[in-house]
Amino acid sequence: MDLSILFDFASIILADIVLSGDNALIIGMAAASLSPELRRPAIIYGMAVAAILRIIFAVFATYLLAIKGLLFLGGLLLLWVSWRLYGEIRENQARQAAAAQEEMEEGGYQGPPRRTMASALLSITIADVSMSIDNVLAVAAIARDNTAMLVFGLVLAIALMGFCATIIVKLLSRFPWISWAGLVILIYVSLRMLWEGWPEVATLLGLA
Repeated sequence: MDLSILFDFASIILADIVLSGDNALIIGMAAASLSPELRRPAIIYGMAVAAILRIIFAVFATYLLAIKGLLFLGGLLLLWVSWRLYGEIRENQARQAAAAQEEMEEGGYQGPPRRTMASALLSITIADVSMSIDNVLAVAAIARDNTAMLVFGLVLAIALMGFCATIIVKLLSRFPWISWAGLVILIYVSLRMLWEGWPEVATLLGLA
């Protein structure tokens, strides 16, 4: 197999792991602030919505990237995600999320809720929408015309978010280098999207 194809597959796997972990991290942190009886429903809701959104966006992924200017905008969005992820890695939020998750498994915080269910679900939904779009765009940008690679990346993203999200948070907490490797891949993908998408934007703006 061509080395470039292997690199793209590896890039998709890392991007899926890091973005799924980041999504799960936000869900876990939001749920940790709820009363004990509401935490599990909030987490289940967050994981389910994230998986469903990835399916929905995956259906339209190739069509989205075909829209003039969207590849460039997607690159900007992914670059912002990379910057936010860099801050999270620096602050070691994955370790905090894993600790919060372990606390919940052991009974967790038993005091009054620190936020309402509606507020937590709103935060989770916004995070799900944003991270699902980023995940699908990243996979589609790496795979481009390779349908098999695109399907692999999107199915993996859905599977990770639907079944392995909490495991990923613990994995990223234990092995921080995975987050750094994923961050490098995301920056690379975002810069490639900006480079390849700029001619379309320049044409639309009359700068070509």
